[in-house]
Amino acid sequence: MSSALAIAGVTAVLRDLIDAGLLEQQLSGTLGQSVTVSALPPDAIKLQADEPPRLNLFLHQVSANAAWRNAALPSRGADGHALTNAPLALDLHYLVTAYGSLDLHCEVLLGSAMQVLHETPVLARDAIRTVFNQPIPPGSPLASVYQALRGCALAEQVEQIRITPAPISTEELSKLWTAMQAHYRPTAAYQVSVVLIQARKPARSPLPVLTRGAKDPVTQRELGVAVLAGTTSPYPELESFKLTDERLEALPGDTLTLHGHALDGVGHTLRLTNLLQHVDRSIAPPGSANATDVAFTIPDDPAGLPAGPYLAALQLTHNGVPGVSQPLPLPLAALITGIPLAVTLDADGAITVPVSFKPQVRPTQSVSLIVGSVEAGAAPFAAPTGALSFLVPGLPPGDYWVRLRVDGVESPIVDRTQTPPVFNGPRLTVNP
Repeated sequence: MSSALAIAGVTAVLRDLIDAGLLEQQLSGTLGQSVTVSALPPDAIKLQADEPPRLNLFLHQVSANAAWRNAALPSRGADGHALTNAPLALDLHYLVTAYGSLDLHCEVLLGSAMQVLHETPVLARDAIRTVFNQPIPPGSPLASVYQALRGCALAEQVEQIRITPAPISTEELSKLWTAMQAHYRPTAAYQVSVVLIQARKPARSPLPVLTRGAKDPVTQRELGVAVLAGTTSPYPELESFKLTDERLEALPGDTLTLHGHALDGVGHTLRLTNLLQHVDRSIAPPGSANATDVAFTIPDDPAGLPAGPYLAALQLTHNGVPGVSQPLPLPLAALITGIPLAVTLDADGAITVPVSFKPQVRPTQSVSLIVGSVEAGAAPFAAPTGALSFLVPGLPPGDYWVRLRVDGVESPIVDRTQTPPVFNGPRLTVNP
């Protein structure tokens, strides 16, 4: 595979290919002037009447190669980690433009360049190496660039590079030249493919499959994949969960009951994952377990299990096959353990509310206190803590329900065991 310098490498090889082809055709003698081959944006070329004719190669578009982009799917998992080392496969789209100040010069130049590209439909590996290994004149402005291009590994990529004419309409050409804000010159379009840029980050590589089930004792053939009639998966699958007192948010010490099907087996373990805080906690054994329900007690761990959004999954061995169910989103809230019954407004009409809670919050978490409908953020803190003070402005005297929000998860304030539900949580009286 090539490196990230491969795009520049292709342009350099094409420019050298056209330059060598014009020398072979002795075009300088035909035109009576030397010919310049460049790789500049068209708006940067200001051809004057006394300047020599020029052929310009311009990369105007880069697109994903349709064949190679599907060669290694899926390339990334849900967590963003690479599953395969799929290369970045690109098609390069070029404009070859002829510039001349005299009659017929543009036509001669463009025809010669198109003949060179037509007779070289594939860039040979030896030709690519020759371009990068040729001596560079001392003091050349491109000396450092060519020195770097020698390591692009363009000649070593698995697929060779092909040059094909690209159909392009008058309308498309008009839009291109208008966007480039340059005067139109005779132009031919080409597509160069495929450039394979190697991924640098390591990928996961699973072990190969050894068997497809047990062998039939008579035919000695593997039984293969079991086909079952029905829409229900035969594997463990979670459908919902239930918490103590029918809460929607879990609290430290709560009983979490996972509901689903095919949950019977051995080795039941609850996996709690908080991607924001890099927490991956395994909880075992279960309090109870059967084919449809498995119950666990959420640890009351002030420091190791911070509040916030979690993913809850069930790990078990079902019918002799170990596996992990799909995760369910589980909000874990902070429990307010201490708050004053009443506070008094200060001279600025604000209140300071000290709050203690569990589990502890971390400096990387977003913490705020909601008094009634007014939210106040916590001041920055440097270490995990279970107590913070909040400055809440703009509250008139009265009684308010209080909630603590950590990473978007609020402490429970609704009693859902009653019909209809009622508010039930810490309250704060604001005195004038």
